Amino acid sequence: MKIENARAQMRKGVLELCVLSIISKEEAYPSDIIKKLKEAKLIVVEGTLYPLLNRLKNAELLHYNWRESTSGPPRKYYYLTEEGQEFLGGLKETWKELTQAVNLSTKKQKV
Repeated sequence: MKIENARAQMRKGVLELCVLSIISKEEAYPSDIIKKLKEAKLIVVEGTLYPLLNRLKNAELLHYNWRESTSGPPRKYYYLTEEGQEFLGGLKETWKELTQAVNLSTKKQKV
């Protein structure tokens, strides 16, 4: 088993949490989301992000507004619905519990 595969799976597991967190701060255009994820060292391509955004929209966790663009056609800006905000709160609580469990289980035992 290669470490790169394990890293990729771990990143995929937290991507939904990260994307929803970014959008919760302000309405976001997909390329802005990708930029923020890259800044956080979570490399994501459009082919990964767009299906995720669509799935979250279909689950009614996200909606979008169309905004005119100075450099082309109108753009979709995503924002969290009330249900999306509640869902994000649950994900954050789950993440907190998970990180505590991982930290405890990987902590060196005193002899």
